[in-house]
Amino acid sequence: MGNILSLTTFIPLLGAVILALFLRGDDAAAQRNAKWVAMVTTLVTFLTSLFILSNFNPDDTGFQMVETRSWLAGLQYKMGVDGISILFVMLTTFLMPLVIASCWNVTTRVKEYMIAFLILETLMLGVFMALDLVLFYLFFEAGLIPMFLIIGIWGGKNRIYASFKFFLYTFLGSVLMLVAMVAMFSQAGTTDIPTLMTFTFGSENFSILGVQIVGGMQTLLWLAFFASFAVKMPMWPVHTWLPDAHVQAPTAGSVVLAAILLKMGGYGFLRFSLPMFPIGSEVMGPLVLWLSAIAIVYTSLVALVQEDMKKLIAYSSVAHMGYVTMGIFAVNQQGIDGAIFQMISHGFISGALFLCVGVIYDRMHTREIDAYGGLVNRMPAYALIFMFFTMANVGLPGTSGFIGEFLVLVGIFQVNTWVAAIATTGVIFSAAYALWLYRRVVMGDLIKESLKTISDMTKRERVIFVPLVVMTLLLGVYPALVLDIIGPSVAALVENYETAVAGFETVGQVASH
Repeated sequence: MGNILSLTTFIPLLGAVILALFLRGDDAAAQRNAKWVAMVTTLVTFLTSLFILSNFNPDDTGFQMVETRSWLAGLQYKMGVDGISILFVMLTTFLMPLVIASCWNVTTRVKEYMIAFLILETLMLGVFMALDLVLFYLFFEAGLIPMFLIIGIWGGKNRIYASFKFFLYTFLGSVLMLVAMVAMFSQAGTTDIPTLMTFTFGSENFSILGVQIVGGMQTLLWLAFFASFAVKMPMWPVHTWLPDAHVQAPTAGSVVLAAILLKMGGYGFLRFSLPMFPIGSEVMGPLVLWLSAIAIVYTSLVALVQEDMKKLIAYSSVAHMGYVTMGIFAVNQQGIDGAIFQMISHGFISGALFLCVGVIYDRMHTREIDAYGGLVNRMPAYALIFMFFTMANVGLPGTSGFIGEFLVLVGIFQVNTWVAAIATTGVIFSAAYALWLYRRVVMGDLIKESLKTISDMTKRERVIFVPLVVMTLLLGVYPALVLDIIGPSVAALVENYETAVAGFETVGQVASH
């Protein structure tokens, strides 16, 4: 059990190596074998992650199951999980077998496709478990490469443009984070994340070119990390890479992008921005709240006028991530609980919505909303599943989508009632675009000739949706499953933050007198 985190992280990489070295040929049998090796690998990874969950103690707010080894040039390889990261690990291992199952119809370069997803899983798990700055950065950045290839090789017509836009946006954002990490190491003398969380970076005001920097060094470091995480989320106005990436990515790529990769930004805010730069977070917090409020309203309105199903769901994702950033920077128990819950819930719901689009895209090879209509007449099972996840996306009580949004709004209402009021309109807008999409695709008479022979979901497709439906309902009626695990860690984070900020305000008052 001593190395369970490393084992879980690197099992997918082992599967990728086995595929690369031992699988030959590209005939039907080889393709089927590649899919089965990937499926078994992701299932074994999920089973080992259940060991992590069963040995996790939610009442311990520190890092657990920590593994440390010295690494090259004095750096250390250090892994661990706490109440904030363990659920992201579970989300990743839970979704990846479903992602692989959704690839069963892929016929081009299947072996390479499976290798890309397995390597991506290892890198995503590494991000959520790394307890060293350099290790985190390596996992965080390396994850760009397999996703870049998945979009660029197996994507749609404009895949090259979309993959480069995705890569350049996220890479340029992270360059500033690397500079900040060097500055942190020079100040603190370590890259150990738990140590840095207790280290106090300078917060004395100073001016650059006549501009007063309130919060000093902390604000500058916060901004550098913010540049990276805001693009990853993505926040408005640096969100424009996401709709292009989603539209061009294959179905499985869209699922991973929406369900897991976007969550790295929110996780980064919780792991770095709040605990390491509390003064910077306090100074810049109001800006984030207003950016989030704008994102919710603006991207919901943009979603309303989309003609492409994937683009509509992509803009919906940006709006939902607006609630996440809002909850995180409310910095109270309900806000952060709601933000984490929303990220986990969005992983199931948005993943399912992209799979829903994939089901009809596989049959008709178009994502244009106008190409459909009246599918309920030929695809009753599909209509039911799509309806369920549309309602969950809107935040219908009884689904996990409701709990996250409700908690975030309760948290933000305590901090800024104007932002809360604007964010609440997002609930109405989301109902408008989601139901509009559903009505045009599924309801009405079956008029179009091309749809009259369309077949309902296969057994494989139905099986993929079952775990997603179960989790969405289970978290909707029993949110304690998540809240009991994250609660103590979030409470400790909020308490440490408030202590640091109170000290800063006291110093500020003394200085002003």
